[in-house]
Amino acid sequence: MKNTLGDLNNHLFMQLERLNDEEITVEVLQQELKRSKAIADVAGKIIDNGKLVLEAQRFMDDKNDLNGEVPKMLEG
Repeated sequence: MKNTLGDLNNHLFMQLERLNDEEITVEVLQQELKRSKAIADVAGKIIDNGKLVLEAQRFMDDKNDLNGEVPKMLEG
């Protein structure tokens, strides 16, 4: 499976469009609100994970690290 942050962005906008549907019934709106919360929670975790990967890469690229040691948690 190949998912990208672009795919995530598309999913978020699709959900926003569903919530913005003026012809949606109250029952369906309630379901979409629950779905939106779940999507937002998962999206937040994906974004947090991306930030962590970026921070780890920045750490690895840091030229100021004189001894070159990597914390055990970040070793492959």
